[in-house]
Amino acid sequence: MTNYKEDLTGITTFIFDYDGVLTNGVVLITNSGDQLRTGHVKDGYALQLAIKSGYRVAVISGGYSESMRHRCNALKLTDVFLGVENKIKVFEDYIQNIGVSPNEVLYMGDDIPDYQVMLRVGMPVCPADAAEEIRKISRYISHFNGGEGCVRDVIEQVMKIQGKWMNGNAFHW
Repeated sequence: MTNYKEDLTGITTFIFDYDGVLTNGVVLITNSGDQLRTGHVKDGYALQLAIKSGYRVAVISGGYSESMRHRCNALKLTDVFLGVENKIKVFEDYIQNIGVSPNEVLYMGDDIPDYQVMLRVGMPVCPADAAEEIRKISRYISHFNGGEGCVRDVIEQVMKIQGKWMNGNAFHW
């Protein structure tokens, strides 16, 4: 197996789980039933920079709330699949629709529902606090926990390897 950094040169598409990756996995439920989650601004910065730099970025999550959709919209994420019961089906349909090979995809997941998709992609990665089964199949384990900068970590690595990190898009939202 090659060094994982060598394989970052071919990444064109990022796909992320939401809860446990873009968040720390904690869901606060208000008296009115709203589900509140926290995210990291550095993850948000990297996501919008990746989009502006020409990468495809998607979210596939079993979770659903209006706050999740609002956050994705604020970051200009257009390929957002929430409330998904079968992630592998959504993944297969998505890559076929956009015309990319699984080898071009970096997928970050943290728990068992991500397992099948992670076996199909070229670069399966996870946060530091991912489930043991996910850690075992990941080519890279971030030093950051979910919701604490792990998304920024992998996007930054790909963009640096490809010479796109400190480009003209980097200095503004």
